[in-house]
Amino acid sequence: MEATLLYSSQCYLGEGPLWHEERRSCFWVDIERGVLYEYKLIDKSITRWEFNYKVTMVIAGRNNEVVLALNASIATFDLESEQLTWLLDVENGNENRCNDGNCDSLGRLWVGTMHKTHLPGEGALYCIADNKQVNKIVGHTTISNGLAWSLDNTRLYFIDSPTQVVQSFIYHEQTAEIFFEKNCIQIPAAMGTPDGMAIDEEGMLWIAHWGGFGVYRWNPFTGEHLATIEVPVPNVTSCAFAGENLDQLIITTARENLTEEQLKKYPQSGDVFLAKPGVKGVKGFKCNL
Repeated sequence: MEATLLYSSQCYLGEGPLWHEERRSCFWVDIERGVLYEYKLIDKSITRWEFNYKVTMVIAGRNNEVVLALNASIATFDLESEQLTWLLDVENGNENRCNDGNCDSLGRLWVGTMHKTHLPGEGALYCIADNKQVNKIVGHTTISNGLAWSLDNTRLYFIDSPTQVVQSFIYHEQTAEIFFEKNCIQIPAAMGTPDGMAIDEEGMLWIAHWGGFGVYRWNPFTGEHLATIEVPVPNVTSCAFAGENLDQLIITTARENLTEEQLKKYPQSGDVFLAKPGVKGVKGFKCNL
């Protein structure tokens, strides 16, 4: 199974793909360049907004708003008025920035942090409810990445990339409490490093592999590798189910850490790709912040 080019964005560090149901469009970010993209599947039109911050995450919010992670803070951005409203600092007084994030079934925002130079154990995973209280859920992470909930909302799956594993936590939906259960998937180093993640309607996890030239489908119950979507670039960063039927997979990639020789060999690095995985995803949730 191979992915095809959706848009030649040439992102330095493309991340955070999102399907926005009401706008019928795909969003993603270029973290290091501070760019937010919107791509409408219907007419293939593209809109981009530039910020003077690292933009690491985009989540659907209220009305015309999206929720952004900018450096180590959270803000809302009105897509019509282009008004940016600062909400809170996830962390302050250190060298950390936000990284990947997702929204749970009750509208709470989950976002991870990491040190700007990837220092081990300096990051954390946080949960932020609509009262804007920032709660640390998992500490001493390094590169906080993929987040997904099981279809019955009894498990939280989480990736701290350098560990090469997907962690499974017992998850209490009403309280947002989690309890470590097990490492449910072990990613061999030869297959790259696990990065962003999405879940399909069968409860299987689709994981972007940095350095692995693809998105891989894994069974979180057995740890088995089930399928691969080949992407013609090495650094695949994240994926999200998209389209009105959620039967397409949008895939982000990066040019970061590639040599000039590698960029010549893989010129589509940093572009965004699309694939038909043969299974549908599940509807995402809006953030209540």
